[in-house]
Amino acid sequence: MATTGNTHTLKAFDQELDALRALISQMGGLAEHAIRESMRTLMQRDLEGARAVVEDDRKLDALEAEAEGRVVQLIALRAPMADDLREAIAALKIVGVVERIGDYAKNIAKRVPQLGDARDRIEPVSLLPEMARIAAEMVHDVLDAFVERDADKARAVCERDRAVDDFYNSIFRALLTFMMEDPANITPSTHLLFVAKNIERIGDHATNIAEMVWFAATGERLADRQRGADPLAPA
Repeated sequence: MATTGNTHTLKAFDQELDALRALISQMGGLAEHAIRESMRTLMQRDLEGARAVVEDDRKLDALEAEAEGRVVQLIALRAPMADDLREAIAALKIVGVVERIGDYAKNIAKRVPQLGDARDRIEPVSLLPEMARIAAEMVHDVLDAFVERDADKARAVCERDRAVDDFYNSIFRALLTFMMEDPANITPSTHLLFVAKNIERIGDHATNIAEMVWFAATGERLADRQRGADPLAPA
């Protein structure tokens, strides 16, 4: 009888954990869409689309609150241990990070009205879509890794963060050059620097999630990743 009750409890826990993974995957889909859409609106000067990205961020906030509540309830009612507890704690941390990724995409969209036609004369803007594509794919893949409990897939996401850093460093230096060449470029270049930095932070957060997924799956910490060179560091 006790065995039957324990089996029932374990089955209920697995179902609740599956539902939580699905909710986090939904959050990830919204965040990934926000990244891609914010970049599209930037490149196409779509002010209405940019406003929609900003407004849609509230959906992500609502899902974060729901997911946090589910994790707390899961821990309180099921008292998970070992691997299950690591996964529950990782889920609690991940929902906050995904919400923050959505905030970075929203910040990019907020820059769209500030740029206007100026972005057409700032050549480094052409590098931003590819940088954003890599970051969005990192977000997609790392949340797949979480849902699938795939530690190796999570580690592969970490390895791609270097490409995002390299893009940021190239854009940073190019925009500084544009600002020095013509004072009229300073304001739009500054906005684009903020856009590039937001994308770079999205890559960092995707990597942080990957490290959480790795730890939840293996119980071990990933070694510190190699980062791109700091553009502000002295030569």
